[in-house]
Amino acid sequence: MTPMRCLYIDMNSFFASVEKQVNPNLRGKPLAITAVDAESGAVVAACYQAKAFGVGVGTRVRDARAMCPGIVFRGSRHKLYVRANQKIATVIDTIAELERVRSIDEFQIALGGTTAELENAKILARRIKDAICDQVGSELKCSIGIGPNHLLAKIAGKLEKPDGLQWLGPENMPDRIAHLKLDDLPGISKGMKGRLTRAFIWGFPELYALDPRHARQIWNSVEGERFIRALQGEDIPLTETQRSGYGNSKVLGPQYRAVDRAYLVGRWLVEKATERMRRDGFCARRFALYLRFYDDR
Repeated sequence: MTPMRCLYIDMNSFFASVEKQVNPNLRGKPLAITAVDAESGAVVAACYQAKAFGVGVGTRVRDARAMCPGIVFRGSRHKLYVRANQKIATVIDTIAELERVRSIDEFQIALGGTTAELENAKILARRIKDAICDQVGSELKCSIGIGPNHLLAKIAGKLEKPDGLQWLGPENMPDRIAHLKLDDLPGISKGMKGRLTRAFIWGFPELYALDPRHARQIWNSVEGERFIRALQGEDIPLTETQRSGYGNSKVLGPQYRAVDRAYLVGRWLVEKATERMRRDGFCARRFALYLRFYDDR
């Protein structure tokens, strides 16, 4: 059996789950999180009760009301979610080796020794699930993926939601995920899917069988070779990325859409980005400001 090297934790409907944890009155109800408190605003996260009605990221508030009777909306509270993220990370770190916090709702655990064995990795995964439930909150569920590298563990973590536990390795690949579309995989963007299609890579089985050297040509980068080798089960470590820019963005609520108010928000965003840039010891070579209007200009 291939040694398992990574356990990947993907929190389920994280923003909505945190809101339900802190407000018991929301439990059992369809809940959506919005960036803007207006009918023209869009959903940025939804719980599974709301998702069952087709409500998801990007759904307009007015459409969500029509799709899901009784849906409840709450404004996004990023600081609340960050605190929950930090608490989960602390709990995980007492049980296992927390290798990376990959995002606000994703965590990567390093496996080794006895936990490199699949059955022991599964036992560890269940311990982590129980600890998050007991020490952070019963509303906070997660799906966990296990694999010989971070890529396969991450894909496995998305196979069963909510509250899933799956594994991927050379022993059950490629059949286990042959049903996935190319752009279901992390790292395959719309543009990359187009490149693969032009190279006659139509689906996952063809992608899995791709020669890593050919992948380097398609990607026009060594990252293509690394991606395929990881997909085929090799233990490919993450490379440290180099930051190329700093930015902030915000969806404007109705009260900030006048030009003078929007100007102040833009200035505030620039100050936030600049503060982070200076903290890390960088100076700017280029400045760009992007605005999108409701008519998509």
